[in-house]
Amino acid sequence: MTFSNSLELLAFHGVAYTIYALLIISIIAWFAYNLTRDEKAKSIVRIPFYGYIAFLVIGGVGHHIFTYNAIPWVSEDITRHNIKPDKVFKFEVENHKWTLPKEEVVINCGDKVLFDVVSRDLMYGFGLFRQDGTMVTQMQVNPHSKNDLLWTFNHNGVFDLISTEYSGPAQYSEDGKDLMRVNKIVKVVGCKEEGGKK
Repeated sequence: MTFSNSLELLAFHGVAYTIYALLIISIIAWFAYNLTRDEKAKSIVRIPFYGYIAFLVIGGVGHHIFTYNAIPWVSEDITRHNIKPDKVFKFEVENHKWTLPKEEVVINCGDKVLFDVVSRDLMYGFGLFRQDGTMVTQMQVNPHSKNDLLWTFNHNGVFDLISTEYSGPAQYSEDGKDLMRVNKIVKVVGCKEEGGKK
């Protein structure tokens, strides 16, 4: 099992966490039921309770241990010092304005891309969003420090750049428009039409 983007991961974790939450709710209901009983639970009855708690802990931790390898950007982030990016794009931000490397950043499917972002004054965010408003990836951009994000795109798409950190009222115009939003700045091409790698 592998995930090629955050929407697939979110759908999987949505199901897994719903099941896990229902299991936790069931133990709370079990505990509440035992509080209402007249007779106290005998010691031997407590063994299933603690066994169930152990099952929940092992299940929760195990879920993350077994799925972390299925998330492509985790291993990429851990071994990034050994990865040479296919493309590097430099962005600068100052006074609530982006300085862009190009009018449109075109990326080939499967390319490892390094976004190198520098803030000259405040803390901003660097977030790439799909046209339906869902987020692909993001990072904080701290002023006067190194901020970079290594990412591999495995689906075609056009993405907006939005600051994911509130940087003061100057971020918005009088009519409420987000001045730190750049529409359709990143375009990914060359993937299969239905999504996924080449």
